[in-house]
Amino acid sequence: MMKGVDTLSIRDSNSGAVVAVKAVAGSSRDRVVGVLGNCLKVAVSAPAEKGKANAAVARTLAGALGVSSRGLKLLSGATSPRKEFLVAGMTASQLRAKLTDLP
Repeated sequence: MMKGVDTLSIRDSNSGAVVAVKAVAGSSRDRVVGVLGNCLKVAVSAPAEKGKANAAVARTLAGALGVSSRGLKLLSGATSPRKEFLVAGMTASQLRAKLTDLP
């Protein structure tokens, strides 16, 4: 059960829910670490070069949420550790509930 999910920056949009993510590239393994401030912290082993880390964050987040990686879209922060991802077809409350259930 993930703690602090209620502090995450998650909002509804026309096509899904938008979540703030803090990406950490070059980690030892790919995983959703937890909540850091108002962001979901996601660590990936891919380096932060040529979009490799962004793709790895999308894959890791999709796997944790049980959705297709095609259902995730990077909205902002392509070159920054702070990013916003759109989770298509999911409301903010549904996303918050899924994240709460993560270990």
